[in-house]
Amino acid sequence: MELTLDSKLTSFEHRPRTGLLYGPGAIERVPELLREAGAKSLLLVTDPGIVQAGHAQRLRRMLEDGGFEILVYDGVEENPSTRCVRECAATVQGREIDWIVALGGGSPIDAAKGCNFLITNGGRIEDYRGSGKAAHPLKPMVAIPTTAGTGSEVQRFALISDKKTRQKMACGDPSAAPKLAVLDPVLTLTQPFSVAACTGIDTLAHAVETAVTRDRNAFSLMFSHQAFRFAVEAFPSVLRTPNDLEARGRMLLAATFGGLAIENSMLGAAHSAANPLTTRFGIVHGQAVGMMLPWIVRHNAEDPEALEGYRTLAQAAGLAGPDDPPDRAFERLRLRLEEMLRLAGFPGSLRECGVDRSQIADLAEEAAGQLTAQFNPRPMQQADFESIYQAAWVG
Repeated sequence: MELTLDSKLTSFEHRPRTGLLYGPGAIERVPELLREAGAKSLLLVTDPGIVQAGHAQRLRRMLEDGGFEILVYDGVEENPSTRCVRECAATVQGREIDWIVALGGGSPIDAAKGCNFLITNGGRIEDYRGSGKAAHPLKPMVAIPTTAGTGSEVQRFALISDKKTRQKMACGDPSAAPKLAVLDPVLTLTQPFSVAACTGIDTLAHAVETAVTRDRNAFSLMFSHQAFRFAVEAFPSVLRTPNDLEARGRMLLAATFGGLAIENSMLGAAHSAANPLTTRFGIVHGQAVGMMLPWIVRHNAEDPEALEGYRTLAQAAGLAGPDDPPDRAFERLRLRLEEMLRLAGFPGSLRECGVDRSQIADLAEEAAGQLTAQFNPRPMQQADFESIYQAAWVG
């Protein structure tokens, strides 16, 4: 399909930072690739769930058999906090490492990036909020995702929760992007239904948001459209037939392609609205994003350029034909998103999630200050977020 950008091409700059290795059993090549890179000592970052699933022990044995010296931090929490990052960095104190290996979902990968800032540049992770604040290059990293969701394995940003302010900080640097992402769909077979549902919806949201952001371009749209097509095809199969390795592989690639789209076009207001729901009410990130997404796309569709972006996205996934007008294509896209949310089993309203309606003004203020809000196709003020939260609260 020919990619269009409202009859114009937007300028962009792409600098490949992350190599990709995909395939069942790809994790077995990690020791070989690290040896080729000259690595000798490693920090393995993971979480208790990955330990329980047996993936961490298996990777550690392979690395030890490969002759590497290994330090391990396996205490990563969901939505890694400033405390978690400090603890991870303390694991390395007084020791020297060549590479960092992150194994798990977005949380271990982001925690590893946060730790990387501290062990290479010192200070606190709060010092690196924003982009390009590291004075020295970070250690090279291998990211091995075990979920198909965040796309953090190909991004330069880490999202770290500040326990004091209850906000998520985006800390980024070009050298924070992993040098290698190892995509092994076998590792995703152990995801519980709830994890597959939440991460899969996050992947869909990444494709939808990156397809219309202000910084979208011909390069990012290739990834947005392919990520959406793969996810729309594979997500129902992943939930209904968990052992379908082909579907798992398509979702894993969709997540990575979505991450590459983010890296080249950023995200939008659905993520801005979701982050406060996670930090204030503990709603899992993927669920929070998914529940806000239908309301945000409705808001954005009032902008003609965004509406055209949704039309081409629907066409890329076969939801609309080449002759369908934008309104009809958007309606089909919206209905498919709502169908996916039902498959995931999400509640129908923020009220059902325990969100306190009296805090909506505070949620809106925080959402309006999120970095991704700046890239939404329609300008988003606090009042816009308030209206959207109110609608989502009622359902």
